[in-house]
Amino acid sequence: MTTKIYHGNLTAENLTQAIVTRFNNNDLSSRYSKSGDQYVIQIASRRDAQSGGKTSIGLVIQQLEEGIAVKIGKQDWLGIAASLGLSALSFRLNPFNIIGRLDDIAQDIENLSLDDRLWEVIDDVASTMGASQELSERLRRLTCEYCNTANPVGQPRCIACGAPLGDSQPRTCAECGFVAEEADRVCTNCGAELP
Repeated sequence: MTTKIYHGNLTAENLTQAIVTRFNNNDLSSRYSKSGDQYVIQIASRRDAQSGGKTSIGLVIQQLEEGIAVKIGKQDWLGIAASLGLSALSFRLNPFNIIGRLDDIAQDIENLSLDDRLWEVIDDVASTMGASQELSERLRRLTCEYCNTANPVGQPRCIACGAPLGDSQPRTCAECGFVAEEADRVCTNCGAELP
């Protein structure tokens, strides 16, 4: 599962509604269920789809204190592979058969990029709602452990008492938005190198 975290003014419910609306069309069907603070979404080929092989993918969207976490599972592509294999076989038997399978091939190619299209929709909705993978304004504050005053990130000393704040400045992974620990050199969520 690929996980990304978005900080800011975005709710799991808003994102779920946007995804279900976007991926409930002629070829795909989407539905969701809610359990506690998370939504589980399934997007799959319609049973009565006119073209292309069958596919499905699952998402989990969890509400966090300052945003959401989105997990996208692996796409089931065996139906697409079978449909593309049938197209190749029919082409091999008679090259003119490919004309009758063009709709299937086009739908299969579109379905192969389903996870990429999902991330595009998620990024668009997050951007529209003012959310991103950067820390929210509230999390950008560092609390002094001596006087409990909130200080801006990057401040070397407390603005109230002057105590050193040290190197404990929060940061996020540029790839997935995961809040990294001070000692981390590699993101524990996605494996990307941290600055």
